[in-house]
Amino acid sequence: MLELNINNETSRLRAVVLGTAQSNGPTPTVEACYDPKSKEHVLAGTYPKEADMILEMEAVARVFETYDIKVYRPEIIEDCNQIFSRDIAFVIEDKIIRANILPNREKEVLAIKHIWDRVEREKRIILPEECHVEGGDVMPWNDYIFIGTYSGEDYPDIITARTNIHAVKAIQKLFPNKIVKSFELRKSNTNAKENALHLDCCFQPIGKDKAILHKNGFLIEEEYQWLVNFFGKENIFEITKDEMYNMFSNVFSISEEVIISEKNFTRLNTWLEGQGFTVEKVAYAEIAKQEGLLRCSTMPLIRD
Repeated sequence: MLELNINNETSRLRAVVLGTAQSNGPTPTVEACYDPKSKEHVLAGTYPKEADMILEMEAVARVFETYDIKVYRPEIIEDCNQIFSRDIAFVIEDKIIRANILPNREKEVLAIKHIWDRVEREKRIILPEECHVEGGDVMPWNDYIFIGTYSGEDYPDIITARTNIHAVKAIQKLFPNKIVKSFELRKSNTNAKENALHLDCCFQPIGKDKAILHKNGFLIEEEYQWLVNFFGKENIFEITKDEMYNMFSNVFSISEEVIISEKNFTRLNTWLEGQGFTVEKVAYAEIAKQEGLLRCSTMPLIRD
């Protein structure tokens, strides 16, 4: 059996699910895209090629091997985008929670059945149907669980709104010992620079007490301010709108000292190294064209 253990974003990683770009399928039509950034690249003729994305993901797999991390991969489904394993399930404490994701992504969930089945039955959680949630919106942080949400009346029309208030309440009920703190995110179906697809697109805790943050990703200034006060201004790396668009906040922590980051994130990587982090730099710019990066394509199972 798999003994799951996730209490935060940065403790030493021992086991992880890394998505796959194999048999990714043809370039989607504009209508089939789930987010504005993918649409942009389809229209511009710059949508990423499968071969390039496979190379990018294998480089991350090699970093994990270097740090002696057990890596699980989803089963390959023909012509299916299975890169973003964070979307389909997530772990809090010793429970794995299945994401209620966009209906046409159900197949992706089945592709990790071999992992799901290794968890004790009572620790496999399927939320009620009205709870919409994706793992990119859910961040365990010790005594807290931070959750990105959107509760506007136009929620049903916003394809980029992935986590609703029903899911926030259900997670609070599942973990009564945690403080669940939700944040309203800025959403746009059409403008990638005005769209925080998930919480990890505009915020991520790193190390022991630091965070990467983008103010405009939050709809309510007081909620953004709460995070600034929680981490302390001096511990925050504030990213610009262009940096959010390029997914600067979507790095991935192997431990409190080691972070995997995109090699072109020069300003961020310089700051991280200045703060004493070891930065494992990889090429991930092709995958970023689909509005997801390193955190999106990984789903941690066990941290110390």
